[in-house]
Amino acid sequence: MVAARGIAAADYEGYNPNYVGGDIGAGAMTLTQSLARPTLQADPYRTPLPGVYLCSASTPPGPSVHGMSGYLAAVFTLRHEFGIRQAPSLAPQST
Repeated sequence: MVAARGIAAADYEGYNPNYVGGDIGAGAMTLTQSLARPTLQADPYRTPLPGVYLCSASTPPGPSVHGMSGYLAAVFTLRHEFGIRQAPSLAPQST
C-alpha cells in the first residue's frame, strides 16, 4: 500500500510560521532580493550576535541553490572567526 498526504499552501504556514502563506522559498526572488537578502550588507551571513552566522534560503545565493548558502556561510565564518582565508577542499580523498 502506498500512502499520500497533501497540504494546502496556506495551511503550510501553520506548520511553520516562517512559511508565510505557504512560501517555502523565503519571499520573492527579485533583483533587489538577490542583492540584499536578508539585509543589505557586505557580509549577509553575519548576525549582530558574535559568532552567530545565518545560512538559509534567505541568504545568497538564495533559494533553489541547495547547499551553497551553507557553504558560503561556512567560508565567511572560517575567515571571520579563525582567520582562515583558503577554504579546505571538500573533494573526496583518493586512496
